[in-house]
Amino acid sequence: MLEKHSENEVHVDKVEQGPASSIAFGLERLGLIAVRAPIVSCIVLLALIVGAVFGIHRIKIDDSLSQLFRSDTREFKQYEEVTKKFPAEEFDVLVVVEGKTLLERGNLEKLRDFVTDLQLVDGTRGLVSLFSARQAPAPGKLPAALFPAELPEGDAYNKFIETVKNNEIIRGKLLSEDGTLALIVLSLDPEVVASNKLTKTVGDIRALMKEDLGDTGLNVQLSGVPVMQLEIRNAVERDGLTYNILGILAGCIIAIIFFRKISFMVAAAFPPMIAILLALGALGWANFNLNMFLNVMTPLIMVISFSDSMQLTFAARDRLIAGQDKFTAFKNAVLVVGPACVLTHGTAGISFIALQFSDSDLIRKFGEAGLAATIIALVAVLSLVPVFGVLLVRNEKVFAVKFQSADAGVQALRNFCYWIAVRMVGRPGLFSLIAVLFVGGLGVIYANLEPRYRLADQVPDKRQAVAASDRLDAKLTGANPVNVLIQFPKDESLYSPETLQTIADVHATVEKTAGVGNVWSLETLRRWLAEKAGSADVATLKEYVNVIPEHLVRRFIDAEQDAVVVAGRVPDKDSSQLLPIVDKLDHELDAVRKKHPGYEIAVTGLAAIAARNSASMIEKLNHGLTIEFALVAIFIGLAFRSWVVMFACILPGIFPVVMSGTVLWAMGEGLQFASVVALTVSFGLGLSATIHFLNRLRLESKPGVGSALAVERATVLVGPALILTTVVLACGLVVTVFSDLPSLRLFGWLSAFSMVMALVADLFILRPTAMWLINLHARLQGPDKPAI
Repeated sequence: MLEKHSENEVHVDKVEQGPASSIAFGLERLGLIAVRAPIVSCIVLLALIVGAVFGIHRIKIDDSLSQLFRSDTREFKQYEEVTKKFPAEEFDVLVVVEGKTLLERGNLEKLRDFVTDLQLVDGTRGLVSLFSARQAPAPGKLPAALFPAELPEGDAYNKFIETVKNNEIIRGKLLSEDGTLALIVLSLDPEVVASNKLTKTVGDIRALMKEDLGDTGLNVQLSGVPVMQLEIRNAVERDGLTYNILGILAGCIIAIIFFRKISFMVAAAFPPMIAILLALGALGWANFNLNMFLNVMTPLIMVISFSDSMQLTFAARDRLIAGQDKFTAFKNAVLVVGPACVLTHGTAGISFIALQFSDSDLIRKFGEAGLAATIIALVAVLSLVPVFGVLLVRNEKVFAVKFQSADAGVQALRNFCYWIAVRMVGRPGLFSLIAVLFVGGLGVIYANLEPRYRLADQVPDKRQAVAASDRLDAKLTGANPVNVLIQFPKDESLYSPETLQTIADVHATVEKTAGVGNVWSLETLRRWLAEKAGSADVATLKEYVNVIPEHLVRRFIDAEQDAVVVAGRVPDKDSSQLLPIVDKLDHELDAVRKKHPGYEIAVTGLAAIAARNSASMIEKLNHGLTIEFALVAIFIGLAFRSWVVMFACILPGIFPVVMSGTVLWAMGEGLQFASVVALTVSFGLGLSATIHFLNRLRLESKPGVGSALAVERATVLVGPALILTTVVLACGLVVTVFSDLPSLRLFGWLSAFSMVMALVADLFILRPTAMWLINLHARLQGPDKPAI
């Protein structure tokens, strides 16, 4: 029965010259323009590739940690204002030195030598360490250093160490309570941080770590924004190369295994590769910056374009085996499969358009880049597959004779698809009911996923920065700053009694807030002077501020002296755990605002921005995905001009999303930015299999052909290509597991899993659902009126 079935398919496929009305409104005919002059097309292509290469060299890397929250919101503009007035945190390298022998005399001497050498590193503006601490000033004299030039010995040294550990300026801030961890804050020149010089500067710091502290037994690690940015920059560059090589290899290997001819491998695999090159070149010329999301554009373009190039190549191959010449075979492939290719790129485009509803500039830019790449990939695939086929395929008749009797790999896939189709159409009502209940149950689980965000997810977790931050979280209450900005009224100065009292009240409020530690401000200095020097007058405070290096003063007082910052630190927890801390702090400050009217007091800092905005941004993206379900279903239904198609694609489209969400729930994960973006994009891409099947079903649904037979034929004809492309696409996406960036690893494996689930939905949900809807349409409209 199967052999007879296959022969009938080849016969029908052979005589078919294309649909009477295109579901893509004739846009697929773009693919026929280039094939009319293949040599000229290749010359034009070569020129475009050269231009794309220059465009790629224009792409820069955006390694800012705040990029995800960059938006037009009031909170972010305030955060930007703080970073401009008090830029130190953006340029601080945190050197974390830890060990039980940290305060032994020999190690402390070497640590001081290390701090001295750090000040000579090119690009350093200054540093703060436990050696920056001062003794209480004597009247009329400058305060002496806490650490003498020659450290005492014996019992005197032990007594001195107790004094150091109890020093109010450094205890719990630059030195842990138990004396086993020291923090050195190294301020870099902004120009160095923003340029390629950062690599050399950080390299010089690491060299000094090894040279000065290598034999001390102390553990030394680097963290801070510049180090994190450098690690992000290196990871993005390294990941891009990995994705390109592994994704391309996966496509070529699978194509050559099943096609067994170099010409077909080139026709199927090279257009997606060229689409990648052209798309990245266009993004470079359009001044897009490479970042944590745009870095996955390479596998995404491969996903978008490889599915359709495989479908076109399979269709042309079947026609060649049926005896058509290569021009006719590739022309018919474009006319028959091309409309579905246009539609699949259309649904992918809608997915990227849906990202425009995000509040994040980063995600919106990703959506814009994805939409541009989708258009470029469509034109490249439709044009290049037939061009390469016409130029490279030779001896069509010999090929046809050979593969009519020896096509084991593809035939095995067809047998498998036929086996599934027969069973799915046997009891369509039952299987459709099971699908509805199953997807509904998964949807309930998906709805219970909670938003999750951690700053560490943006940073390579296999490098030093995250590990060093973890130690600061454990020993010094945290590495992430939460700042309170205080802006003065125009009639108040920095040293006016009202201003100083406002700073004191804010400082005390921040100190009392559970979860916030390591609090610094002008009040810290004022209290110390009052306790140690017995003087709390403004003149002494001014004098002391004037002798402190400017780069230290700028951490708390802006250059115009019309604003100050009270700086605290919090651990790198999930935003859901940080939000109560930030909200409580903001609520407690209401009393200070009421007491000191005219002073603008605002809680800011990247940790505060993330805690406040991440959950709402993720929820908004998730709601956009729900809206996308309806928009894509309506779009496909209108294109096919069929309500049967509109309803048939809903369950298969939703299933990969809710199934992936269920996996996240089972792993104890929530919805992160990377996961919700992956699901949004994967939904559009996963519908590729659905659209190609429905397009084929439309062509097979002819007078005299039963709906069951039409479903079986469509499955056998498009099934092998769908299976192969899913394998390739999953491989192209799953290579992101080699990334050092946790968010990219999550994006990659979740997208790959979604693609596989889309194939499962296409084979086991779409077929019975479509069959049941077709039968329902026949009962409502009559058997003579086509459902699709």
